[in-house]
Amino acid sequence: MLRVPYQELFDTLLRVLLKLGFEQSRGEKCAQLFSESSRDGVYSHGLNRFPLFVTMIRNGVINIHAEPEAMMSHGALERWDGKVGPGNLNAYHCMERAITLSRLHGIGCVALAKTNHWMRGGSYGWQAAESGMIGICWTNTLPNLPPWGASDPRVGNNPLVIAVPRAKGHVVLDMAMSQFSYGALASYRARGELLPVAGGFDVDGNLTRDPGAIEKSKRAMPIGFWKGSGLSLTLDLIAAMLSGGNATHQIVADPQRETEISQVFIALNPGFNGDGTSGARIADKIIEYFQLPPGSTSERVRYPGERVLRTRKENMEMGIPVEPAIWQEVQGM
Repeated sequence: MLRVPYQELFDTLLRVLLKLGFEQSRGEKCAQLFSESSRDGVYSHGLNRFPLFVTMIRNGVINIHAEPEAMMSHGALERWDGKVGPGNLNAYHCMERAITLSRLHGIGCVALAKTNHWMRGGSYGWQAAESGMIGICWTNTLPNLPPWGASDPRVGNNPLVIAVPRAKGHVVLDMAMSQFSYGALASYRARGELLPVAGGFDVDGNLTRDPGAIEKSKRAMPIGFWKGSGLSLTLDLIAAMLSGGNATHQIVADPQRETEISQVFIALNPGFNGDGTSGARIADKIIEYFQLPPGSTSERVRYPGERVLRTRKENMEMGIPVEPAIWQEVQGM
C-alpha cells in the first residue's frame, strides 16, 4: 500500500476538478470532502470513488455548475432542489442550512431532492458535531438491496448518520443498511481479501464472505436481517415524502447513472435552553459507562467515531494509504 501526504492528495484532486471546469471555491470544498474521507479511513468513498465521480461528470449525470435552490420553507422545515449538482457539495450546503435553522428554532430539517451520491455520509455528521449540533441525515439510493425474504433488489442500501457533539471526541455513527456497503465490498475485492464475516449471498443463494460474489449476485445482507430491510424502507419513505423527490424504485439501477436521489438533513441544538454544559456532561457520563473502566482485563469498547480520530491522526502523520492503481489513474487525469 502506498501512502501520500494529505496536501498532495488534496492538490491532485483539486487540479482534476479545476480541469473539469469547477469554480475555485467549489472545487476546493469538493476536493476537501474527498480527501477528508480518505484521511479518516473511509477509502471506499474518498479517493477510490473519485474516478466514478469524474466519469459521471463526463457522462453528463452530474452538473458541476448547479447549486441547490430553496423551494419551500415552513419554520424549521425546508425543501431544496439539488439541480443534479455534485452530491457532496449539495449535502454540505443542506447540512449547513439545517445547522443555521437549529440555531433559530432549536431544530432544523432540510429535505433535498434531485441530488447525486453524497460520497461519505459521515462527513455531514462530523460537520454538524463540529458546529456543536446533534446531526441526523440519510439518503436513499438505487435499488441494490433485497428486502428480507426476497432475492431481487427492491430497497436501497440507504446510509444513516447520527452524530453527537462531545469535547472529548464526537460520537459519529455512519452506517449503511447492509452489513457492508458496496463501496466497502469493492475495496475488499480490489485488495483480494475476504470479508471478516459473511456479508451476503452468492448467485446460488449461499452465504459468503467473497465480496465479488456478492457484487455479482446483488444480494447484500441487510443489517439485522429483517430489521435492516424495514429501516431501509422507512428511510426511503420519509426522504421521498419530505423532499418531494424520487423514491428508490424511481432511481435508475445503474451505479454510473444513479442520480436524482433524495436526502434528509436534521440538526438539533443541544444548547437550545441556554445550558449547553448540561448536555456535554450527560454525553460524557454515557460514554464513560459505555466503555470498560481503565485497568479492566478486557479490551476497552470503542464508541462510534473513536477509531476515525485515531486513523485521522495516523494518516496525517504517516500519509494517507492509497490504492496504487487508482492513485496512478487519478494522477493521469
